Amino acid sequence: MGDLSSIRITPPKPAFINTGVAYAGPIHIHTSNERGHHSHKAWICIFVCGASHSVHLELFSDCTAEAFIVAYICFTSRLSLFRTLSSDEDTNFWRFNPPAALHFGGLWEAAVKSTKFHLHRVIGDSTLTFEEMTTLLTQIEACLNSRPLIAQSDDPTYISALTPGHFLIGGPLHAVPKHRL
Repeated sequence: MGDLSSIRITPPKPAFINTGVAYAGPIHIHTSNERGHHSHKAWICIFVCGASHSVHLELFSDCTAEAFIVAYICFTSRLSLFRTLSSDEDTNFWRFNPPAALHFGGLWEAAVKSTKFHLHRVIGDSTLTFEEMTTLLTQIEACLNSRPLIAQSDDPTYISALTPGHFLIGGPLHAVPKHRL
């Protein structure tokens, strides 16, 4: 196995400067909770920081280039512009993986797997509205950005760990509650 690329080991300043992107879906969403409304397909665009493993999730209604541009604009408006954007989806991106090298996108494919895991655990076979799904995806994003990357101390009683949230807001998005004495 070769060495990790400099994109994966250079500390992010700011986060998402080197980004990977993948799609998850399709998932079914309702236009309304009222009777008689049918479901339609939607997709999740998953942006992953190459160095900090921070995740950003955007829900969009189709798999066109225009829909990706909207997801891209939402992403860059909230977080930052990036230097590189990598994907295994197509050659339309700034930087793409070779078609026969699926292992190159392991970082964002792991984010897809984690997102789907939490999504299925929460909703199962239920169908949500676009607004409900967007809310759920922000909660899943916070959960993924609060997962531990590495322990901050060798002391086994110290339970805090470095998380992707530290690179975004300076701390975990979901902190462990402190015990009162």
